This record gives sequence, C-alpha cells and structure tokens, in this order.
Amino acid sequence: MQKQIIAKAKELLQNGTVDRVLGWKIGEFKYDLTPGVFTSPEEVDSDFVYNTFSCANLSKYLVKQTRKDADKIAIFVKPCDSYSLQQLIKEHRVDRERVYIIGIECFGKTDINKVKALGLNAISDIKEDDTSITVETVYGDKKTVQKYEVMAERCLSCKSKKIVIYDELIGENGDVVDSDRFDEVARLEAMTPDERFAFWQNELSRCIRCNACRNVCPACTCEKCVFDNDESGVAQKAAQTSFEESNFHIIRAFHVAGRCTDCGECSRVCPQNIPLHLLNRKFIKDANELYGEYQAGADADSRYPLVNFDFDDCEPSVVYERGGQE
Repeated sequence: MQKQIIAKAKELLQNGTVDRVLGWKIGEFKYDLTPGVFTSPEEVDSDFVYNTFSCANLSKYLVKQTRKDADKIAIFVKPCDSYSLQQLIKEHRVDRERVYIIGIECFGKTDINKVKALGLNAISDIKEDDTSITVETVYGDKKTVQKYEVMAERCLSCKSKKIVIYDELIGENGDVVDSDRFDEVARLEAMTPDERFAFWQNELSRCIRCNACRNVCPACTCEKCVFDNDESGVAQKAAQTSFEESNFHIIRAFHVAGRCTDCGECSRVCPQNIPLHLLNRKFIKDANELYGEYQAGADADSRYPLVNFDFDDCEPSVVYERGGQE
C-alpha cells in the first residue's frame, strides 16, 4: 500500500490538485514515524513513509495548515483518523474546502513498546510483510513476530473500519465493527471507589506534565489553553500534590467530553504509558448510557449530547442515583 500512497501523493502535487501533502516521515528512529508536510514530488520520493508504524493521527495538524496562505493540502486518513477530521470540520476548526482527503484502508498498527517488551532493545532495523515484522538489534539479535502479537491496543479494540469522510479511497472501505473497547472501563467501574482511586492515583502519579497528550489531541484546539494561561495558577505547573496530578487530566477529559472520537493518541504519545484513553472512554460510555449512543465524528451534522438540550435529558439526581449504585 505504501507504493500506492506515495504514487497518489506525487500525482496530486504534479497535477496541481494540491500544493502540499500531509503524511508521515521517519523521525529519530526508523520505527519513530512523525507527521510531515511535503511540497514536491522529490520530497515525497525521499522522505514519505507509510508502514505499520504510521500511527500518528494527522487530522489536528490541519487546524494550522488550512490557515496558511496556500491553495490546498492533501491528507491521508485511516478510519479512526477520519472521525477526528470530520469532527474538526464540524466544529469549523478545519476548512473543508482547502483539504483533499484520501482515505486508506487499515489493518491495524504496531505498538513499538510491545516490540521492546519482547526484549528487543537497541533496535537497528525493522522489516515488515503483510502479517509479520522482523526486528534486528545492534547486539545481533533477530526475531520475527506476528503483527497481531504487537498490535496497538486501540487497534485491538477498533471501533470502526469505516472511513467516514474522503474524496477518494485507497483500498476498500469497511464498516463499523463490534468492539470490546468498553470492557476495561467496565472492569474499573466494578472496583470499589477506593480501588478506583488507588488505580488512578498510581497511574496519574507518573505524569510529568509534558503536555504531549494535550498537544496531540485532535479535540484540544483552543487558541489558548487554560494550562498556558499564566493567570490561571495551573500554567505549565509540575504537580506538587496528588490533587494537582489528577487536576490536569480530569479538566482535559471534561473539555473533550462529547467530542472525543476515541482515537487513542493521548495514550500513544504518553512517555509514561498512562492509559489516558480510559478516562475519555469512561465519559463516552456514560454519555451513551445517559443520553443514547453517540459517536463523535461519525457524521457532519449531528450535535453531540452535551450541547443538544432535550426535555428528556437526565437530571443531576439521575446521575447521582446511578453513581450511588456503582
């Protein structure tokens, strides 16, 4: 599929359909793919990479890219990315008229942390075929593993193979799939309040406030974040208490409630491997149960529950009673 994607990127630049292409390129390591903007077929030939490590959701980068003084930009989106992009367009954060969208079929991506957990450190080279990857290290170790063994968690609990917005497709479009993505949330809900508190206290205590989760999140697009406001008292502040450890993530989760598409980028980029996506999934699960099932980014028109008043909406007492039953 990489050859098809590269050929399409070059074609769009050569025929003038777009003047830039948003894709992936190698970062510090071969498995460390990062978003990149390509402005010529030559740049695409030399730097564009699409493989099992093309995990990054590119949609957020369009917020700034579509405001530049240029004609049009092409973007490649996987199914999960397309939900984020459609949500951004719905919120008028991305100018749809200045974007050419190429949907690409996805079979899941590889989690490099799972690869390293197999004892494969100091990786020098990685090769892949349709079903496996072969890893070599500087120590002379070589191991082939099946992709499903090291697949990213968000791909194992994928909610949809459907690309919900596109101008053209590479590969086949899929469907919304039966997902077990709320199973871990249900397990946490089954804990006692003290057990849940201990779980999250342990996880969030590792936070170093690098802001990677916020910076990568497609739903975090405020012109100025409260955590960048020097007058707020919480700007770029290292946690001094357990309350401050939780404060940042709880506020962020509330800010994206109803708009989070569950793309999993927050957990993917966390250097401390905190399962931040579980906070957002809890909110999604609660909203589904209280207001009816809703998937952010699934369409271009519907209003998400928290901004769509209805006389049948649940009341605070309902939430309180429900919380008392857990």
